[in-house]
Amino acid sequence: MNSTISNFDEFMDGLWKQNPIFVMVLGMCPTLAVTVSAVNSISMGLATTFVLVASCMLISILRHAIPKEVRIASYIVIIATFVTVVDYAIQAISLDLYEALGAYIKLIVANCILLGRAEAHAARNPPVPATLNAIGMGLGFTLGLLAIGGVREILGAGKLFGVALFGPHFQPWVVMALPPGGFFVLAGWLILFAGIKANKQRKIDAEQALKGAQA
Repeated sequence: MNSTISNFDEFMDGLWKQNPIFVMVLGMCPTLAVTVSAVNSISMGLATTFVLVASCMLISILRHAIPKEVRIASYIVIIATFVTVVDYAIQAISLDLYEALGAYIKLIVANCILLGRAEAHAARNPPVPATLNAIGMGLGFTLGLLAIGGVREILGAGKLFGVALFGPHFQPWVVMALPPGGFFVLAGWLILFAGIKANKQRKIDAEQALKGAQA
């Protein structure tokens, strides 16, 4: 039972409690660059998730075999290997998607989420919790990208996943298709989550104050 709870916590840790985008504010380059549409966002998120899960699993398995002196270089080689696999896979599946994501597929190697998970978690834990944590972190990153990309596509093109949502008189917000649009939407989500967190904390403080007064 304790193992089940622990594994669930490992998964939820990256999915929500330490969401890479909205909590830890990591991986901002792809977050702001490729989120002009929902399809691009999901594609980049799933590509990053695959690399994250595969590399963390392998690093966890090899954690006792990798010398400490070359651990960072070893992690980068492992991550780069899986990035190459993803790069060729996307290129084979869809050239349009490959061109849309551009150099950001290769730059997954430099994404601080991957190296951070490898050093701080996968290298210190057995394969199962390391993999679950990586899955949660990858899906959390994907959901964050989708939240931003979905809003930008709706406001910037009047579509979602390429499907028109509004009539012919809709005027797209051009700024949403430009780099500043990513900053505006990210800021909006961060303000929303900060407000929810502050409201929750106020309720907790009020309940504790009430209990103290009753005591």
